[in-house]
Amino acid sequence: MKKIQKQVDNWVRQYKIEYFKPLEILARLIEEVGELARELNHRFGPKKKKTTEETKEIGDEMADIIFTLACLANSLGIDLDKSFKEMMKKYQKRDNNRYEKK
Repeated sequence: MKKIQKQVDNWVRQYKIEYFKPLEILARLIEEVGELARELNHRFGPKKKKTTEETKEIGDEMADIIFTLACLANSLGIDLDKSFKEMMKKYQKRDNNRYEKK
C-alpha cells in the first residue's frame, strides 16, 4: 500500500490544487463505489444495462476506489500499511473460530 500511496501522492502533487478536502474525497469515493455496485448489479443482479450503456471493467472500478482511498489516506497522513496490518490482527483474533475452515 505504501507504494500505491506514493504513486498517488506523486501524481496529485504535480497539480497546484493538490488534495481535495476529506469530505470532498469521501463524496468521490461514494461515487466510485456506486459505479462498482452498478456494474456488479448489471452483471450479477436483476438490473440489466440499458442498450445505450457501455460495459465497464470491474477491475477498473475497483482501481478507482483504491486510488480515491489512497487520496483520502494521504490527505489525512494515514499509513494504510500500518492500518491494514492492525485490521488483519483484529479479524484474525475476533474471527479465528467464527467460520468453518478448509
